Amino acid sequence: MTEHEPAPAGVAAAAGLADSDAIDTSLRTPAQRSRTFAGILVNTALANITTSYLWFALTFWVYLETRNVIATGVIGGAYMLLIAVSSISFGTFVDRYRKLAVMRFAAGFTLVMFVLSGVMFLLTPAASMLDLTQPWFWIFAVIILVGAVVENMRNVALSTVVTILIDPDRRANANGLVGMVQGLAFIVTSVLSGLSVGLLGMGWTIVVALVLTALAFAHLLTLRMPEEVRVAATDAHGTFDLRGSLAAVLAIAGLFALILFSTFNNFIGGVYMALMDPYGLEMFPVELWGTVFAVGATGFILGGAVIGKFGLGSNPLRTMLIAVILMGVLGAVFTVREWAWLYIAGIWLYMVLIPFVEAAEQTVIQRVVPLPRQGRVFGFAMAFESAAAPITAFLIAPIAQVWIIPYARSTEGAAQLAPLLGEGVSRGIALVFLVAGIIMIVAALLAFLTPVYRRVSATYAQAAAEAPETAADKTEAPPAAE
Repeated sequence: MTEHEPAPAGVAAAAGLADSDAIDTSLRTPAQRSRTFAGILVNTALANITTSYLWFALTFWVYLETRNVIATGVIGGAYMLLIAVSSISFGTFVDRYRKLAVMRFAAGFTLVMFVLSGVMFLLTPAASMLDLTQPWFWIFAVIILVGAVVENMRNVALSTVVTILIDPDRRANANGLVGMVQGLAFIVTSVLSGLSVGLLGMGWTIVVALVLTALAFAHLLTLRMPEEVRVAATDAHGTFDLRGSLAAVLAIAGLFALILFSTFNNFIGGVYMALMDPYGLEMFPVELWGTVFAVGATGFILGGAVIGKFGLGSNPLRTMLIAVILMGVLGAVFTVREWAWLYIAGIWLYMVLIPFVEAAEQTVIQRVVPLPRQGRVFGFAMAFESAAAPITAFLIAPIAQVWIIPYARSTEGAAQLAPLLGEGVSRGIALVFLVAGIIMIVAALLAFLTPVYRRVSATYAQAAAEAPETAADKTEAPPAAE
């Protein structure tokens, strides 16, 4: 088995674990490794709940206090932009250090940032904090967002943990479980955030976040992963190995195209990031909106559970693009009328499809990229894809606030939009969603026609065919270890 070679040799290496001396799966049975993975997954879910809870609450709070979609768009866009800027470093650290050590560092850093946000909230007068022309709110928001962003380092590490602990033929199912847990986090987060802001206020919301963060950090210290005997030998350098990340992506034929395909979902995601909460908060009280979003997010659990049970089929990339097309259809129609049931149903169906897109990308990367490079590949993918959402969020929020929403609420604009989008106070946002959905559909359909789609599909099929041979080499030892 060779290391750091381009496909097809790199594909063969990726089917197993390129540094066999660093990873010893014979130490425990697959069932034992699965239990450890479940513990790490639950811990990551608690951490994701905590950071999303505080981030959602910040978004709800600032919109309710200011009624300004520019503020919510900037917060959402800044979050994704910070992830995009940081993800190459995240991937570099994941490749250079033990995966649990990376997770523990991220958890500790997030805890410190949330403590700082609490101190600032206590010391800053409310009037000054909510004055968007002064720096205090933006400093407060950045502290929370930085803590939430660094927590995402855990998600990069989690993708490599799947490679270490889960056998190749079960990784798609494991990635589905990751999606299901993320859906559960959305449900709990949206309910807690809405109730916290509506009933407790922002101050007690920060207190809850601090408690949950401390619990997740303490639990993480109790977990062990003996299969990672040492850090796998890697060519990663420094703290921001952009060159190595790009080389790892380009070493596998068509892998960069796969990342482009995944980015389709994030372009429309930026539109939703900026405008979905304002749309929902115009339709529902904040306490009810959190619950409504939680009901919609149950779709995340169903999508992840379906993947966990049945996988993604023989060609995950094809599954991904079909899901993206369906997401575009939903994005175009779920606000064509200002009906609560239509909005809830659209969110639910949209959430069902998200795990298919994310799990497909992860499964392909885990199959074709050697472990010593996976951190940087996942980091590069996160950086590239996350950059798409802030572009649309930063563009659409001011455009919607200054031009589209006032036009849709004017007498002339409302009359022109009524035949297509009906009547209501949020017809301008509905128009943005309609256009974004159509663009998503067209982009995914065109992707099916490209040569790179066929190339990536062939690369994955080759890796899947070679995996049984490598997997057999790795699983012959366990009986002796027992």
